Amino acid sequence: MSASPVPDSMPRPASNSDFSIHNIPFGIFSTAKEPALRACTAYGDYVIDLKMMHNLAFFKDLDFSVEVFAQSTLNDFIALGKEKTAAVRLRIQELLKDDRAFGLFFNYCAVSMEEARMHLPIDIKDYTDFYSSIEHATNVGCLFRDPENALLPNWKRMPIGYHGRASSIVVSGTPIKRPFGQSRPLEDGGDPQFGPSKLLDFELEMGFVIGKATKLGQPIPIAQAEDYIFGMVLFNDWSARDIQGWEYVPLGPFLGKNFASTMGAWIVTMEALEPFRVEGPKQDPVVLPYLQFSGKKNYDINLEVIIQTDDFKATVCESNFKYMYWNMPQQLAHHTVNGCNVNVGDMYASGTISGKTKTAYGSMLELSWRGTNPLPMPDGSTRKFIHDGDTVVLRGYAQKDGIRVGFGEAIGKVLPADPVV
Repeated sequence: MSASPVPDSMPRPASNSDFSIHNIPFGIFSTAKEPALRACTAYGDYVIDLKMMHNLAFFKDLDFSVEVFAQSTLNDFIALGKEKTAAVRLRIQELLKDDRAFGLFFNYCAVSMEEARMHLPIDIKDYTDFYSSIEHATNVGCLFRDPENALLPNWKRMPIGYHGRASSIVVSGTPIKRPFGQSRPLEDGGDPQFGPSKLLDFELEMGFVIGKATKLGQPIPIAQAEDYIFGMVLFNDWSARDIQGWEYVPLGPFLGKNFASTMGAWIVTMEALEPFRVEGPKQDPVVLPYLQFSGKKNYDINLEVIIQTDDFKATVCESNFKYMYWNMPQQLAHHTVNGCNVNVGDMYASGTISGKTKTAYGSMLELSWRGTNPLPMPDGSTRKFIHDGDTVVLRGYAQKDGIRVGFGEAIGKVLPADPVV
């Protein structure tokens, strides 16, 4: 393959690039010239073809088939196990430091981001969404229940979650159609309303991807849970608040949630995020033994949500993953304590990530306080919830001591609902 022409000087990422040598995320791409889907990594403004790297014998001594990079998803690569996947990442980092190898790299293996089309990176058989931000749960409790008792009694005892719809998870850049559904009657005893959702919302979340499978009946102990987590992604769990509010009792989320979720194109490995561990919130009361985690349990990942149209771009939220009350190992340990099995590529989302300040709230439900405080936009309009034509952009990155590791973007443009016959 002859890819993009190599610049006269080797292209090194800018200091604010999400895709520095410290990152080396994984994804799936294609190009107009070569439409077959295959595995890749990102470096600066370039996508690097891992199948071509394997064909050029860069991974020869790592002893795995090139076929794992020739698939339409990363599942087979992830299933090699962390020892192999980490070795691939380290090999790429070594080659990027070698100027001679770097030239060969870019001659044969790199294409510009503009030339690459990114695809959903994993085959997701199962998806669970959690509810693990205490600020978000408290805000929702204040909005819909008694502010004096915003958290339900079980919330601080276990990670709360629900099983979502894997088939409607789409990669960044996929348009989102406004969903139809029922919503609450205008008056007690009346017929429910039916039509396009009027209260369409984003939810700022992050997801983690399972790296190895278990058998039915096999719990994952909290001390081993991190071994099962391959990496993290940006995640927007789109929500139709009016549909959700009418259907929620007694069984929880259904049509208000399952119409679409937007996932970032890049999976950032846990090895890349290791320098950014932080303590996270203190858990009080003390959790049961099977949920007790030893060590720094959270990650300092800056998060941002932007609403943009043809006329403006506005940052509406700046939050951080470190605010999560329940961490990923606790979520996974609780999810499997009953013997629920997991598979490579399963997706687990954090739930809305809200911080302590109003500008850190991770949904329009909170930012506009259920529509009572509309957000002003740069063009003079306001937003209570998301309008047709709005593009919602999630961004995330970790940065410390001159090291930056980012996730790129998770983008979705809202289109009008199709008519229901």
